[in-house]
Amino acid sequence: MPYLKQLLEILLVSTRLGLTSFGGPIAHLGYFHEEYVRRRKWMDEKSYADLVALSQFLPGPASSQVGIGIGVMRGGVFGGFISFIGFTLPSVIALILFAFIVQEFGVADAGFIQGLKIVAVAVVAHAILGMAQNLTPDLTRKTIALFALIATLMIPHFLSQIGVILVAGLLGFFIFRNNQNNEKLSMKFPISKRFGAISLTLFFGLLVGLPILSNVSSMTWISVLDSFYRAGSLVFGGGHVVLPLLEREFVPTGLISEESFLAGYGAAQAVPGPLFTFASYIGADIGGWPGGLMATIAIFLPAFLLILGTLPFWYSLRANGKIKGAFMGVNAAVVGILISAFYQPIWTSAILTPIDFALAALLFFMLVYLKLPPWLIVLTGAVGGSLIAVF
Repeated sequence: MPYLKQLLEILLVSTRLGLTSFGGPIAHLGYFHEEYVRRRKWMDEKSYADLVALSQFLPGPASSQVGIGIGVMRGGVFGGFISFIGFTLPSVIALILFAFIVQEFGVADAGFIQGLKIVAVAVVAHAILGMAQNLTPDLTRKTIALFALIATLMIPHFLSQIGVILVAGLLGFFIFRNNQNNEKLSMKFPISKRFGAISLTLFFGLLVGLPILSNVSSMTWISVLDSFYRAGSLVFGGGHVVLPLLEREFVPTGLISEESFLAGYGAAQAVPGPLFTFASYIGADIGGWPGGLMATIAIFLPAFLLILGTLPFWYSLRANGKIKGAFMGVNAAVVGILISAFYQPIWTSAILTPIDFALAALLFFMLVYLKLPPWLIVLTGAVGGSLIAVF
């Protein structure tokens, strides 16, 4: 019973996040930090930063992988699955319904959408301040964070993030290798390395096997599954990168019209949760709700297998005193990368006028100083955005 209660708690918390987490993957990380680290203390700052850093290395939806990892830490494999379901299912359902509304009534440019973007500004700013305070306490790590910020702004490419993390890890290894850090890990990872190896084997097996099966089979759905699985396996940089790839996969083949695809693209920007659920829209357009469910599983399965496969090895490395310095450098770089992403695209797409900035300041005050619940911040932002659009 205690374990079932724990799983129910994971489901309720992740579902609420799935209903209210607007603003894309960086904003999601801010919501996660607020809920899991600050409020519930399911993870410490350094464990969370390590998980975020790992998600930058892996292809697929970074925020979903972080959410799965947190669920696994809290409740094992089932906890990871429940966390994924809670965070993703509201978006799957909402995207299909909202895409229909967009096609029929054209509300993609409604004022509340702008208000939700401003909510993301307040949430991410709060997360960055907390992480910076804990992960960059000295001048050296502040300098590494600044290097990461400048490099990722000057070279806005997903490969630059990976390169920055690698360089920061090397710097941390040499600078902090003699650092006497007696910190003890508060997290114990509940999955064995054997289970991780099986997950990675399955990931690569499907990546190689599905294209072969697609070539020898005349079934359309095998080819569709292959397309979604490859998209989830090979795309770095999050949902905004996967959208054009999906267009190349499905529009030229006639499986979905360009008009319908673009309508879904607009809806995907508006709903909460991971942008990869755009696959749910495409699948439903092709084959109804069963197609939407199948597409969702196919595009997210690589992320699930990768995070389960790599986390056991990742956290063993983190516990190794010889390379703790490298993680200190990586954690500092993550702060810089988050600040870079906070500016572009979150700030530049949300703060367009002085009134937008005023609303962001109000939401930040409500979140940080009044400590109001996130759902109320989201509601206030949506109402505020609608009022700004009217007046």
